[in-house]
Amino acid sequence: MADATLFLGGGNMATALIGGLLRSGRPAAAVTVVEPLAEQRARLEQQFGVRTLAAADASLAGAAQVVWAVKPQVFPEAAAACGRQLAQALHLSVMAGIRCGAIAAATGAQRIVRSMPNTPALIGRGIAGLYATPAVSAAERAQVEALLAPAGGTLWVAQEADLDAVTALSGSGPAYVFYFIEAMLQAAQDMGLSADQGRALALATFAGATELARQSDEPVALLRERVTSKGGTTHAALSSLQADGVREAFVRAIRAAQRRAHELGEAG
Repeated sequence: MADATLFLGGGNMATALIGGLLRSGRPAAAVTVVEPLAEQRARLEQQFGVRTLAAADASLAGAAQVVWAVKPQVFPEAAAACGRQLAQALHLSVMAGIRCGAIAAATGAQRIVRSMPNTPALIGRGIAGLYATPAVSAAERAQVEALLAPAGGTLWVAQEADLDAVTALSGSGPAYVFYFIEAMLQAAQDMGLSADQGRALALATFAGATELARQSDEPVALLRERVTSKGGTTHAALSSLQADGVREAFVRAIRAAQRRAHELGEAG
């Protein structure tokens, strides 16, 4: 397994990354997945032709790259089964709340990259915050970026603690967007539009506004102001949001997520 990539966990995120690896030219024979669920193993074998195992064994020793994609609560058990065999590998974790120190303690590894992806990664439109321990080389950072490329963009942070902010902003962020879309859908129906009409309008508006902001060099605040004629409909809506303290409540909510991410990291 000298040049192999090992996935510990074969769920949705692992599936997205494996698919990208194979599309980039990585041979299926160079990928092994440890996944206890028989149904998941069968799906991975059928879809990708990769080697799967129900549990770790001695054949895993010597893997060049290890991707931790198990649920955080399963990590201690998974690491106990195979961690010390993998001390020399480059480790990439997509587990929430498990810090690099915990991975190092469980495996003996020093070259660790911790990633905080988000669910749009499943369609190749995600963004992942990344932190690397000092032992990770520039070339290995590039390897990780290439591995995550099929899932979307990447953003490196200088301190591991910054991943708590990444978790709060982009890791949890899709839920905030869906929450706002839900409110728009409710408003659409309250105003007499059908569910299908409301969905089409809300989703197209979010997608279009996001793409406009992405392509523009201008501040988001200026883009908002251009839609907001004084005394007009947008002004009425934003004035209502301001009166209800929505911006301040939203910032407090994100900070609450950051604090919870920190607490989970401390517990892990």
